Amino acid sequence: MAIIVDKAQKKRDIALACKDLLVHSSINALTISEIAKTAGIGKGTFYEYFKDKDELVFELVNLLMQEHNSKKEQKLASVERTREKIKVFYEFFYSEEAADLRALYKEFVAISLLAPKQEMIAFQTECFRFYYQWVEKIIDEGIAKGEVLPVSKELIKGMYTMGEGMFIASLATEGVIDLKHDINRYVDEIFELVEKKESR
Repeated sequence: MAIIVDKAQKKRDIALACKDLLVHSSINALTISEIAKTAGIGKGTFYEYFKDKDELVFELVNLLMQEHNSKKEQKLASVERTREKIKVFYEFFYSEEAADLRALYKEFVAISLLAPKQEMIAFQTECFRFYYQWVEKIIDEGIAKGEVLPVSKELIKGMYTMGEGMFIASLATEGVIDLKHDINRYVDEIFELVEKKESR
C-alpha cells in the first residue's frame, strides 16, 4: 500500500527543520545541499516542495508569524490601557522572544526589496492590511472606552509604519541605538497628544 504524504505538512516540516540554520546564516551563503541535509531530505525532495531558497524563507516567516501573532493576541488580552497595548504591539521589533522571527523577517525584507516576486508582494500587502487593522482595532477600542480622542484614528497609519521604519533604521543606520526606548518614547509622545486627560 502506498504511503500518502500530506504535502502541506511536509512543506511545513522541512521549513521548521531549517529554522536554526536560516536564523544563524545568511540565505545567500547557504547551498541547497546544506539546507536539504539539515532537513534530512535530498536535493530533489527540496525542489518538490520549494522553487528556491527564497520560497523556503517565505514559508518559514509565514509559519513563525502565525505563531507569534497568537502569542501577541494573548498578551494584548491581558493589557488594559490603549497606550500599553500599542507598546505590546511593537514588542516584535525588539523583544528577545521574537529574535528568531526578526532575523528571518530581515532576510525576507531583503529578498522582497532586491528581487520582489508577486507572491511576496501579495504576502507583504496582506501583512500590512492585517497589522494595520489590528492597530486600528486597538485604537477603536480605546476611543470606545473613552481613553483616546477620535482624532487618533487619523494617526493609525503613521503609528503602524513607525515601528517598521525604526526597525529598519536600527539595522541600516546608527540613528536608532536603543530601539525599545525610541519606540516606547514615540508611543508615549503620541499618547500625550491623543489620550484624554481625565483617563490618565
